[in-house]
Amino acid sequence: MNRFRSDKLPSHSIVARASRVLCLFTPTQLGKGMLNSTLMLMLGTLLSLTISPVVAADNPAATASITIQAPPFDLPVIANGEGRISLADLKGKVVYIDFWASWCGPCRISLPALDQLTQTFSSEDFAIIAVSVDVVEEDALDFLLRYPVSYPVLIDTEGNVAKAFAVNGMPSGYLLDAAGSVHEVHVGFKRGDEVTIEASIRALLAQSETRE
Repeated sequence: MNRFRSDKLPSHSIVARASRVLCLFTPTQLGKGMLNSTLMLMLGTLLSLTISPVVAADNPAATASITIQAPPFDLPVIANGEGRISLADLKGKVVYIDFWASWCGPCRISLPALDQLTQTFSSEDFAIIAVSVDVVEEDALDFLLRYPVSYPVLIDTEGNVAKAFAVNGMPSGYLLDAAGSVHEVHVGFKRGDEVTIEASIRALLAQSETRE
């Protein structure tokens, strides 16, 4: 049986942070509704992702609404850019971070579909960043030759960033607001999911404009 142990995760891991937040509340407080339903949904979803086996997400995609600060990262760019990109570089923009792999079947659909969204939101403060979790960079580059995209592609060969984000299915997308907080986690991908993601992006962009 797989058991969740937050102390075995990096201190900046989304799941580790969520578990520490939960520990701040006593059962009595929880009973009184001190922890809102959104946080409970976030915890339940992320914990279930952590406990489940790591597989390519061929099942119907699932989306969870949460709000928690994204873990920091700094990764090398292997396509559509140079140097490195960090979370700090993206501040001020709504961002969709897509974790994928060359062996992931649904990624053959998701990467091109997400590329269309870059065109849709080309005039907005929005960016898509793909993060390959391939151990061998050439595998990711071969995939991109067959399924090219126009947005920056980073690589996380050691898997540390994917672990910090509690990635446990391929692909896994994280929708961040302009302050770097995760608002949605989208696991798996099937045709038509880009419509749901587009609606979420529009809503978050509208919220950003309102706050300005």
